Amino acid sequence: MTDIEIAQKNVMVPVAEVAAKIGISQEDLEMYGPYKAKITMKKLREFQAKASDPSKRGKLILVTAITPTPAGEGKSTVSIGLGDGLRKIGKNAVIALREPSLGPCFGVKGGACGGGYAQIVPMEDINLHFTGDIHAISIANNLIAALIDNHIQQGNQLGIDPRTVTWKRCVDLNDRQLRNIVSGLGARTDGTPREDHFQITVASEIMAIICLSRSISDLKERISNIIIGKNYNRQDVKFGELKCTGAVAALLKDAIRPNIVQTLEKNPVFVHGGPFANIAHGCNSINATLSALATGDYVVTEAGFAADLGAEKFMDIKCRVGGIAPSAVVIVATIRALKMHGGVAKTELSTPNTEALKKGFENLKAHLDNISKFGVPAVVAVNKFITDTDDEIALLEKLCKENGSVAVLTEGWGKGGDGAIELAKVVAEVADSGKANFHCLYEDDLSLDKKIEKIATEIYHASRVEFQGSALKKLKDYEAMGYGKLPVCIAKTQNSISHDPKLIGSPRGYVFPVRDVQLYSGAGFVVALAGDIMTMPGLPKAPAALEIDVDDDGVISGLF
Repeated sequence: MTDIEIAQKNVMVPVAEVAAKIGISQEDLEMYGPYKAKITMKKLREFQAKASDPSKRGKLILVTAITPTPAGEGKSTVSIGLGDGLRKIGKNAVIALREPSLGPCFGVKGGACGGGYAQIVPMEDINLHFTGDIHAISIANNLIAALIDNHIQQGNQLGIDPRTVTWKRCVDLNDRQLRNIVSGLGARTDGTPREDHFQITVASEIMAIICLSRSISDLKERISNIIIGKNYNRQDVKFGELKCTGAVAALLKDAIRPNIVQTLEKNPVFVHGGPFANIAHGCNSINATLSALATGDYVVTEAGFAADLGAEKFMDIKCRVGGIAPSAVVIVATIRALKMHGGVAKTELSTPNTEALKKGFENLKAHLDNISKFGVPAVVAVNKFITDTDDEIALLEKLCKENGSVAVLTEGWGKGGDGAIELAKVVAEVADSGKANFHCLYEDDLSLDKKIEKIATEIYHASRVEFQGSALKKLKDYEAMGYGKLPVCIAKTQNSISHDPKLIGSPRGYVFPVRDVQLYSGAGFVVALAGDIMTMPGLPKAPAALEIDVDDDGVISGLF
């Protein structure tokens, strides 16, 4: 059966029953039908207060992965299976995941609800509109854009230079046609003609702000601090100067609260926030993670794409801002994907090939090395395929052991929590061991360019960084403006540890090009764009939308 067929055959229980397992009462929930709910602001504040005390919060387990390939890795599936597996062995475990974006759902990557018998449900709702968070973020973002252009049209008291407006509109779809446009064409009453841009919602600063804000007051302060452009005196203009912050925050008053759903095995899952890790910071919201830490003894969360992207940003941005630290890291790998990193074509992956596996292991080794730089022990979860041979499994176990880790076979896709029991035992033991000595990769006081260089040379294994165009000057300007202590968020391809998607395996010694930088003063980080990465993806030649349909009863098919 397909993932959606498995999910549709599952009989869900009311989400209030699931929430009760972790001490959340019906009064603490705002229901979105019987199977989806948001926690109330009052309950969220209680969770934040409890999680602020390290002695009262659970152990945080981060799930990340090797560099993705067309062979598949299964990070969300392993995360969900691990959460169910921990409960199978008697642990009070809670899962905290991101919300799926519509872009990949109708594009190529798929959703974010796991797969097989390690899924969260209702998967159709979660993958599509869910509770409306991403729609609210899109509208809030575009309200800011509309207010900026209206201010310019209606006399421009702040003297905003239209040529300097940096705020982009957004839509939660892959629509390359909107990357670069000219807006305001027509009559004088139709606006001021200017170059304009769109990005996908999950890469927007408002998405980052939602994921990093703890309260509506925090949210409003961050929105006010957004730099939207410059005036004719070349001074920065912040959105707060338009005096419309409250209106934008009003659109986000519900979106800031975490959602709760269930796994196929009726276990609790917080799902909230959805930034991509290749073009944004790639983690679910701090509020969702704090809620999970306040209600579970073990919290399984994930960061997008591979350890060079999502995990680095989780450590250097989310943990720094949230005051949290992981007790263990799980790196998801498949033997198929590692053989592909070893040079094997996708059509030949079912053929045993220990030499290619050994060569491809260099990619996993690079990620193991990267995680060690944050002082956190790592376990390798080997997402098992039927074509994996005993020799290949034995070799991977040996290579992991030689590199200070342990490889554990997991079969969450086919067996749910039962297929992740051994992984759960090993991960719980590592999390309980006290071996984690977490620290960020760089200090706040390091200059912005040196922060980028440290990530590029130590995590991406580049020989040096080349700042192109005005990128370095802009970084120095940000520092002069008082933003030098912010963390950095590098936007680059997910298909390689480097900036070049063609460099598979473990590339080293290349020059890492930073073509531009952007200040997210509201979110609280600086974005560096490397290589050809775009913040508005495009659709593939044969998008997933070709397979999706719905019948007269409203039953969806073809959604993975």
